Amino acid sequence: MTHTLHRQGSLEDLRKDFVVFSMACQSVNAKGSVPKIQKVFEIIEKYNPINFGDVKTGNIFKATKEAMKENLKENSYIHFVFTDRETVGKVLRDLKDADIGLSVVVSGVVNEIDQLCKQAGLKMHTVEFSGGIYGKTERLPEGPILEITTMCGHGLIASNLVRYLVEQVRKGKKKVEEAAVELAKQCQCGVFNPKRAEQLLLRLI
Repeated sequence: MTHTLHRQGSLEDLRKDFVVFSMACQSVNAKGSVPKIQKVFEIIEKYNPINFGDVKTGNIFKATKEAMKENLKENSYIHFVFTDRETVGKVLRDLKDADIGLSVVVSGVVNEIDQLCKQAGLKMHTVEFSGGIYGKTERLPEGPILEITTMCGHGLIASNLVRYLVEQVRKGKKKVEEAAVELAKQCQCGVFNPKRAEQLLLRLI
């Protein structure tokens, strides 16, 4: 899974941005996997992620957790966003103890993830890195806006929407928290970090 690899930002910012997601392998263990996916959902959701979702149902700002759980399918990918490493460590320990047998991916600063895995008694199976952005990079939005838009790995957050919401906050027509939620709604999978978005929006005002 590579859609959370391209998040832009400083090391300090990215250390507060974790995505944990899980899925069944469609050619190996997907058949009959719904109860397992539901169990993983229950384990991770109890740690109060700031955003979560499934591409079929949407994120928590557009759907309820009950609807998400009920609509889980054998090919569902479930995503959960956290801002602190301690909570992610607890999630990993619980998943290890549950030994459900589904793939778990953690996106974040690789050294942080490595430490968390070791502390939970786990070993990283595979590590993927972004190769960067190539091509007509001059057409990309400016730094802080790009940091916001790349938090949606499927490119569903328009840079002009970010600019519009910055103006709304600047004029006092929206609170920064409301603007961050509006952006989070666009990211169907639920991998967008609204808390980080709040800080980035404030830098643009």
